[in-house]
Amino acid sequence: MRVVVALDGRAGEDLARRLREEDADVRAVVAAPAPAAAALDALSTPEAAELLAELSRADVLVVEGRPAALTAELVAACDRMSVRIVPVSSRSADLRLAASLGLTAHDPGAPAEELLAPPVSIAPVAPARGRVITVWGASGAPGRTTLAIEVAAALSTSTQRVALVDADSHAPSLALATGLADEGPGFAAACRQADRGALTVAELSRISSTLGELEVLTGLNRPGRWPELSHRRVAAALDACRSWVDDTVVDTAAPLERDEEIVSDLVDGPRRNAATLAALESADVVLAVVAADPVGVSRFVRAWPDLRAAAGATPVRVVVNKIRAGALGVDARGQVRRTLERYTGVTDVAFVPWDARGTDAAMLAALIAHVAPRSAVPTAVRRLVAESLAPREAGEAPATRHSLRRLARSA
Repeated sequence: MRVVVALDGRAGEDLARRLREEDADVRAVVAAPAPAAAALDALSTPEAAELLAELSRADVLVVEGRPAALTAELVAACDRMSVRIVPVSSRSADLRLAASLGLTAHDPGAPAEELLAPPVSIAPVAPARGRVITVWGASGAPGRTTLAIEVAAALSTSTQRVALVDADSHAPSLALATGLADEGPGFAAACRQADRGALTVAELSRISSTLGELEVLTGLNRPGRWPELSHRRVAAALDACRSWVDDTVVDTAAPLERDEEIVSDLVDGPRRNAATLAALESADVVLAVVAADPVGVSRFVRAWPDLRAAAGATPVRVVVNKIRAGALGVDARGQVRRTLERYTGVTDVAFVPWDARGTDAAMLAALIAHVAPRSAVPTAVRRLVAESLAPREAGEAPATRHSLRRLARSA
């Protein structure tokens, strides 16, 4: 059996050795994205043309299952050449990508004979669905965007793929906060594609930007384009994200009012706050951010009934941000906790301290966790993620509001 191996570094050589021990004829060992690049443009380089010719003579292509290496163009080219593709990956998002292309991914440590064996027809299994985590906060810059970025970074691991989405229809700032270009297609393009029923995993990977290990769908580059983020479009786009990544962290705007439905005669007319409401309704978990000062707490308390109405039965985890004694005096945490319990009934509260130096440094490097890993902010966010947002094991039931209340209390 003639095999082409497309894995980066030592992994490719090790797999080629194991395949040769099973009497496979390994014709080439190349970088993971090389076959996809050759399938897209065989004339780009002499090496690409040579690789495509070698691939046409092979029986099996063993390729890494990440989006840059496993593309629809590569699958189509291999189908034309009757080459069987064997994706190799252990990341759940990559398994979903392979399933969306009609392939079955294998663990990188799988025996060589398993990779060479012909596929066995089995009953289809519904692919795992990712979560949507919506970050909301009352008006007044409580730190929604900063916390959304840090939460996404804390959730991202070698086996957990995470996307960061800017669904703010009033003051989108994710691209500015992370240093990414805001002229790309971003979330608005995803919404347009979803409205046409054309938003696929491959398309999401194409229009997204990368921030380290994170996939980012940047927001509107002009707030005046807010009609593009309709309720139906946003809900459909976030639903598509569930098949793309394990966790989608959504940054939203503060306003929750539905007054437009009263003053407008258009039943299906655009709503400025539709994106925020759709993100809250689509969420599996809502992180509600409170600014730790008298004004921030007051605004949050007044907006709490509207938030609960918009979120419905979705668990809401309250996060008090920028906590410091200077704004609230002695026992700042105790004061905020007692106020929230009295006026909202919230008893479980997570606290993120104020770190001006780390936050300012992150404006130059996007992530506080990268420039100041020992800062109190990423430490508190990691604790929040571990307590409230830890990825579920397979078969584990989703967390309920009651189970969230049993989580460790921040003091």
